Amino acid sequence: MKFAIINNNRIEPTKGAKGYCPICGAELIAKCGEVKIHHWAHKGSRNCDPWWENETEWHRSWKNHFPLKWQEVIHNGKTGERHIADVKTDEDWVLEFQHSPITTQERHSRNIFYSKIVWIVNGLRLSRDITQFQNLLNSSRRIKYGNITIYRIGTPSEYRLLREWSSSNVSVFFDFQGSKEIQNSRLWLLIPTTLKNVAYLLPFSGANFIELHNKKGFNEMAFDILPKLNTFLNRS
Repeated sequence: MKFAIINNNRIEPTKGAKGYCPICGAELIAKCGEVKIHHWAHKGSRNCDPWWENETEWHRSWKNHFPLKWQEVIHNGKTGERHIADVKTDEDWVLEFQHSPITTQERHSRNIFYSKIVWIVNGLRLSRDITQFQNLLNSSRRIKYGNITIYRIGTPSEYRLLREWSSSNVSVFFDFQGSKEIQNSRLWLLIPTTLKNVAYLLPFSGANFIELHNKKGFNEMAFDILPKLNTFLNRS
């Protein structure tokens, strides 16, 4: 994790420093080596949040496009369950940056727990994914919605990322840019839809994604624009 508690303040790791976990209060040790990104870790292999994954440069690069106060926010559930959200905005959107594999059951659990959640999935984890994705786009059907081009994928089960994520009822963005030039990158929004055996992808500017959240514009996107888009696609 990026922050530990020291003297009631959230502090980033420095070599030799010790702090305390914001969730369980256990002692954390600063890991500031030459290979992995600097982070705080519990002693041994202990981790008090089972949803937490080891951070990569990709995670940290994305987080750093948002205010520090939004990063690694503890979210308290109604039952007392607690988890660390990667980013939680002023509109209460939780942004989860997912690099490692995740089960469908855990994904659904997070969707329910956070309620307002957006997934950003690293499309570069497996080297073949970007080639498969490009082939999928090349064979897709294009649909025009105003000045927007939407890509209709008729067999999402043939592509690993879509097979894993197409059942999601929340917004999922695929990132094939990696940790460099995130603001200049093109994301791909997997549009939430109730349609079966079909997926719709929308190219989306990384800069626009960041701006929508930083300027409190994602509520309109989620609750106005996407429902209208979904209605249009259901009629297409």
